[in-house]
Amino acid sequence: MIDFTKTAFIFPGQGSQAVGMGKDIFDAYPIARETIQQADDIMGIHLSKMMFEGSEDVLGDTAITQPAMYVCGMAVYLALKQEMPDAIPAFVAGHSLGEFTALTVAGALSYEDGVKLVQTRGQLMKDAGEKHPGGMAAILALDIDAVEVVVKQASEQSGGIVVIANDNCPGQVVISGDKAALDLAIELAKEAGARRAMPLDVSVATHSPLMNPAKEQFIEALNAAGISNAQIPVVQNVCACAVTDAQILRTNLEKQLVSSVRWTPSIEMMIAQGVDLFVEIGSKNVLTGLLRRINRDKIGVNIQDTSTLSNFMASNT
Repeated sequence: MIDFTKTAFIFPGQGSQAVGMGKDIFDAYPIARETIQQADDIMGIHLSKMMFEGSEDVLGDTAITQPAMYVCGMAVYLALKQEMPDAIPAFVAGHSLGEFTALTVAGALSYEDGVKLVQTRGQLMKDAGEKHPGGMAAILALDIDAVEVVVKQASEQSGGIVVIANDNCPGQVVISGDKAALDLAIELAKEAGARRAMPLDVSVATHSPLMNPAKEQFIEALNAAGISNAQIPVVQNVCACAVTDAQILRTNLEKQLVSSVRWTPSIEMMIAQGVDLFVEIGSKNVLTGLLRRINRDKIGVNIQDTSTLSNFMASNT
């Protein structure tokens, strides 16, 4: 039997999208179908068609990716909850955009407000990227302290902006910033011993000061959404700490757009609190892979369709 007092539910963000995501659950569970169709109505577009039948280019547009990942995660979670009503984890957490799914699962954000909020977030980030083009790069096999030195040097020498965007796991750090500073940071990282330092195929410098133009309008949207106290502790990206208080949740969300995703310390914090099973809910299994790099002794499983849901249910017998 699964001990849910030692379990965390984790939710992926942008980069885990895939054409066909959520379709299997949509077909099998009326609750999932209603959830996805409700998002179509809220957004006024056929998001479900883009998720199930769209092109990778369409689904890769951040203004579409973000609500699609949120909606898929919620649909899969509700199917799980229907099958296992007592599945209440000790913690929830989400990687970047996934934090909004975690907040809804924790009871801190309504589904309707969540759909509106992530739709707005995606569009604002897209607009900010068009106004202030930048990029991101993955730095492999260089520890976080060394990458901190690299981005500091690159910023000072170029006069531009480059920061750590994601501390994903030991040996995998993503940096974000304007092109000149980013290019210099890539070269400095190679000189510092990185196995690979490669630009990512994105034009939006997420989790960096280049997102500041989006921040003010996003805060307005956040204020319009009702953020409540969480019923399950949410481990937030900004602080890598467990939060239930509504005001602190909101404050950390205000910072998230321009701050680093502290995923490694978030996982380590939950492990320190006794978590030994991490259930990744949503498209793909990226976070499960990161867990193996953070702590191989802990178990990670992914639920994204009826097959993986059935496997998880079987493990609880």
